[in-house]
Amino acid sequence: MIQVLQFLISLSILIVLHELGHFIPAKLFKTRVEKFFLFFDIKYALFKKKIGDTVYGIGWLPLGGYVKISGMIDESMDTEQMAQEPQPGSSAQNRLGNV
Repeated sequence: MIQVLQFLISLSILIVLHELGHFIPAKLFKTRVEKFFLFFDIKYALFKKKIGDTVYGIGWLPLGGYVKISGMIDESMDTEQMAQEPQPGSSAQNRLGNV
């Protein structure tokens, strides 16, 4: 049981560090970050809290994490995002820095 907990904690640290590599440049370039999640939140999340424009949370599926940056289309082709008007003000250089 201790080994499983150690594995989950180690995985969590690696995922958060990786996602911070997307989150920090987005914030530095003043790009709106909609979500910052540890683990995937398919259907529901174990924890979520909105601070400013960003929803921070922990999902239930420990296969990774994600940062949803406004204006970027994810692999699932988010139809809700596609229906919204584009948000101007972010240059191509800033978007490249966020990736």
